[in-house]
Amino acid sequence: MRQYFFRRLALAVPTIFGVTVLIFFVMRILPGDPLSVIVSEDAGTYVLTEEELAAVRADLGLDKALYLQYADWMIAIGKGDLGHSFWSAKPISHLIKRRGPITAQIALMSVAISWLVGLPIGILGAVRRNSWWDHSTRFFVTLFMAIPAFWLGLSAVLVCVLVWMWRPPLSIYYLWSDPWLNLQITLGPAIVMGLGLGASIARMARSSILETYREDYVRTARAKGLTEGPIIWRHVIRNALLPVITVSGLQMASLLGGSVAVERAFAVPGLGLSLVQAITERDWMVIQNLVLMFGITFVFINLIVDLFYGWIDPRIRYG
Repeated sequence: MRQYFFRRLALAVPTIFGVTVLIFFVMRILPGDPLSVIVSEDAGTYVLTEEELAAVRADLGLDKALYLQYADWMIAIGKGDLGHSFWSAKPISHLIKRRGPITAQIALMSVAISWLVGLPIGILGAVRRNSWWDHSTRFFVTLFMAIPAFWLGLSAVLVCVLVWMWRPPLSIYYLWSDPWLNLQITLGPAIVMGLGLGASIARMARSSILETYREDYVRTARAKGLTEGPIIWRHVIRNALLPVITVSGLQMASLLGGSVAVERAFAVPGLGLSLVQAITERDWMVIQNLVLMFGITFVFINLIVDLFYGWIDPRIRYG
């Protein structure tokens, strides 16, 4: 198991390095920079002279060669310094500490809801294949997979505002400080994203269980006289969960950085909304550090999924 872990970890290191290179150079290739917003009278609140503009570029390190800028960024990351926002001058680490728990909580709640909803539906659909339950659940699974999460979020907000006169809190409230206000912020996005993810979980669980049903060891268990209950829970479910865990891991990783549209729809003060604001303001340092954090999180969660694979199925450790 230890060798399996270090082998996967060794594969993660070059992946993270490639992510840093890609983020850095894409940010430099894209047109526009933070200074372009304030050098014109139409776009900004004041105008910089050429001397002031050169001084600001030198202060930000934008006058250096690209490889030197990349090296400075990596050195700062290695020291734990994520830099400061161009507009607010606040440390980016403070932004992550303040808004990160909200985004992480929504992602965890969404995955939990997807399992609570999707896994029973998928199991029952496989056990009662081609029944009225199976046909009806497959219809709703396909429907929720087709509906975009941001559209469902906007519809939910519209209904809550018009029918129940609900107004979401605009400040940040953590679960440990004010659970009620925190749930008003996080529960709506979690349910909206959890339903879409639950549809994927249900479909994956159903197809995986049906495939596992055809294995030789399941037929052997039936030949020995085992009833369907022990066969499903002892033999089928554990092996059928492997692809479900993969989907859940990828969903969890994507939710940490991909909940931008849903956070925007619900006005959630999370990292997704911060990323949207940074893109609007062309705040380079905030964008590249947030995207880097999302990329590292994605790689780290994939590593955890690989370790779960080795724990559930020992044969994978030697593959």
